[in-house]
Amino acid sequence: MKIAPLLAQYLYIHKRLDLPGLGIFLLDPSTPIEPENNKQNKATNLEGVSFENKPSLKEAPELVQFIASQTGKIKALAAADLESHLGLAQQFLNIGKPFLFEGIGSLVKGRSGEFSFSSGQAIYVSPKAQPARDNFSSTEESIHDYKSIFYPRKTKTQWKKPIAVFLLLAGLGLAIWGGYTVYKRTTAKKTEVAADDNKKDEPALTGAETLSNKPGTTSTIQTAAVTPSGNFKFVLETSTAQRAFTRFSRLKTFQWNVQMETKDSLSYTLYMLLPGEATDTTRLLDSLTRLNGKRVYIE
Repeated sequence: MKIAPLLAQYLYIHKRLDLPGLGIFLLDPSTPIEPENNKQNKATNLEGVSFENKPSLKEAPELVQFIASQTGKIKALAAADLESHLGLAQQFLNIGKPFLFEGIGSLVKGRSGEFSFSSGQAIYVSPKAQPARDNFSSTEESIHDYKSIFYPRKTKTQWKKPIAVFLLLAGLGLAIWGGYTVYKRTTAKKTEVAADDNKKDEPALTGAETLSNKPGTTSTIQTAAVTPSGNFKFVLETSTAQRAFTRFSRLKTFQWNVQMETKDSLSYTLYMLLPGEATDTTRLLDSLTRLNGKRVYIE
């Protein structure tokens, strides 16, 4: 719906029309306006209307409310429509052209800067039912405020907050766990690479040199062992240097009193000296064989 007929309708009803930046239209209360009798839509001149110059007028809240109620728009949009219409009027008036307010009359800006008014023809616009102003509570007006266009009200939901906190904590936990896992893998790979590099840089050693350089093996390896009286020498296995040293270290972790000897630094013998009677050797051999996983014999 256009703004111009609403301005005339407002003037007919309230007998006063405030236009910000221009002035005030006043209608004589005794002026009869009976458009319902004008069934043939004949143009009739509006009498009893005058204009008061008042460019300092800033706001017209009642007029904005009326426009909003008739157009069904929120007050912010109604105010914008009114401001646009009055801006257009001022542009015409500033260049010396008259501007017609439909159903009221025309304004012209003189050289002195004041507006002169000439009445026009009355019009009739079927008014919509105007809602009572008391029905608009402060809460409803705030909902129709212009901010609601750009900043819709947020509906608070109580259950979203705990879920958001839980998801945040779960995300942090996964991030920490993932970082720790990547760190462990990276560290392990670096350690393996460093160990491989060290092995590549070490010169090749013979079996005897390798074992003699290992801590705790020099005093264990003997060239020829002498079996004390009353003891029996149970040979666990004879193998190469690398195999013998690995097996020796493993049996030591089991708390076995194992010893090692070599005659030529090529083959190494792992054995144990155990006290016992000759009649018990068979039982000891069976027990050691089962524990050793290989056949054990007496030398």
